[in-house]
Amino acid sequence: MYCAACGTPLAPGLSYCNRCGMSLKERGERRPTAAITAFVAAITVIAIAGLGIMLGGTLALTNEAHLKGELLGFFMLFTFLIILVTEILLVRQLSRLTGAVASKVLDVSQPTPLPNEVRNQLPRGLGEPVPSVTENTTRTLQYSRDEPLR
Repeated sequence: MYCAACGTPLAPGLSYCNRCGMSLKERGERRPTAAITAFVAAITVIAIAGLGIMLGGTLALTNEAHLKGELLGFFMLFTFLIILVTEILLVRQLSRLTGAVASKVLDVSQPTPLPNEVRNQLPRGLGEPVPSVTENTTRTLQYSRDEPLR
C-alpha cells in the first residue's frame, strides 16, 4: 500500500504516513449524518408549515377579510413560490453536502497510480541520525558544571 499524498510505501496498520504525516484512516466512517438529518428535517418541516400557512392564510383571508378569489389566488401563488424557492435552496445545499461527503471518502485499499520518478526509486538506507535538540544544551550545562566556582 502507498501513501496517497507522497507515494511512500506503507506498512500495514499505520494510522499516519511516516514521511508526510497524512492520515491514513478511512474517512467513510466519519460521515456528517447529523447535518444530513437536519437538512432533511428542515425540508420536511418547511414544506408542511408552508402548506399550512398557505391553506390557513387563505381561509383566514376569506373568512375575516372577506377577500375575493383573485386576491386569494395571488396570496396562494406568492406563498407557494416562496416555499418552492426555499425548498429548492435547501435541497441544493443537501446535494452539495452529500456530494462533498462522497468526494472526500478515500479508498485506501486501491493504491493510486504513482509517477515514474517515485515508482522507480530504490529504497534508501537509513541516513545520519539528526542531532538532538537538547544535545548542545546538555553539553553546555556539563561544561559549566565542571568549571571552578569564582
